[in-house]
Amino acid sequence: MRLGLKRIAQGVALALAFPCALVSAFGRLPGMFTVFAHIFAAGPGLPGDFLRSAYYRLTLTRCSLDTRISYGTYFVRPHSSIAKLVSIGGYCVIASADIGEGSQIGSHVLIPGGRHQHTRDAEGNLSSCQHSQVRIGRRCWIGDGAIIMADLGADCTIGAGSVVIENIQDGVVAVGNPACPLPDRSRLDGERHVCHSS
Repeated sequence: MRLGLKRIAQGVALALAFPCALVSAFGRLPGMFTVFAHIFAAGPGLPGDFLRSAYYRLTLTRCSLDTRISYGTYFVRPHSSIAKLVSIGGYCVIASADIGEGSQIGSHVLIPGGRHQHTRDAEGNLSSCQHSQVRIGRRCWIGDGAIIMADLGADCTIGAGSVVIENIQDGVVAVGNPACPLPDRSRLDGERHVCHSS
């Protein structure tokens, strides 16, 4: 019964989001994609969650309807994919990411993309910026306020406020700025661990 009602709500959301997706050429017109991404970000409550999932189902590279994208969150570009059972908290900004099944992302998380390469003209003005896509493995947890600029393996845990600038391997707990892995001992006995960047 509950699943049936959910499927009906998803169908209604798809019908409502379809005209907006169509106007954006299903994500191929960046300007219109952004306009509707901002509009859907402001949809309140559960109806808003359904509408965001539906809009991104129609415009991103891939997006499962069985995902939750909370209030205030939006994707900057359509070159992202979201697997099923992903939950994204409020007020996140995601540029380009491949998010694995069952991952949980807290609120106010920024995923601006991977390595950035800036090009300047002869006068020193920025002329272009290229970046790679961030890959987040299955069943990851990303705490509130984290900034993710490198890949995460499966089953990773990233502490709140951490800044990830280097790839994190499967099953690792990482914290800090820059984020670094906690040793196994710290996970077990709760000792405070201080990362020292080189």
